[in-house]
Amino acid sequence: MEFLPSLATLLAFSAASFLLAATPGPDMTLSISRALRDGRLAGLAVLIGTNLGIAVHTLLVAFGVSALIVASPTAFMVLKSGGAAYLAWLAFQAVRKGSKFVAKAETGEKGSAKSAFLNGIWVNLLNPKVIIFFMTFLPQFVSAGDPHVTGKLIFLGFWFMVVSLPVTVAIVLAADRLSAWLQANPKVLRGIDLTFAGVFSIFAVKILMTQSR
Repeated sequence: MEFLPSLATLLAFSAASFLLAATPGPDMTLSISRALRDGRLAGLAVLIGTNLGIAVHTLLVAFGVSALIVASPTAFMVLKSGGAAYLAWLAFQAVRKGSKFVAKAETGEKGSAKSAFLNGIWVNLLNPKVIIFFMTFLPQFVSAGDPHVTGKLIFLGFWFMVVSLPVTVAIVLAADRLSAWLQANPKVLRGIDLTFAGVFSIFAVKILMTQSR
């Protein structure tokens, strides 16, 4: 099939994707924080949201839309300002509500999952670093003169999700296993809340400092 890369390319891409999936970022931080606070359903809902965001970014790169966003100073400024503001809001929420750790049955998992899903989508879509990353990462594994370049970029973007999911799911499940212990240690939980708030704030500043070129 024309859209499939060579085996050597696929293996190299898979290895790189696996390492990148294990690298901390806003997506991972959010999924861990929601899994710790609201349980694995919320953590997994974040992953569904972030992967939906990755799918969107993949299509934007494949069809050249991401390049137009990066080339427009106004569009890029709006995007990174929105992303930084959203992460700052998440940091504020971690400080204000994060330590209110209650049993999953009391929080209502359906509402929690929906909120986590939306958090995952927005934290991914509003991150200009993800746009730049996909614009620079995916094309490295496709020849510019390849007549099937669009199909291969789409395939690699979705393959990235397939490779990274086992890593991210394992991280969420590990965080969920800690939740019961954290319920009995509220001071530790509060420290984690403040840590996540600090991490979200750092990512917000880094996004604001992101340059399009």
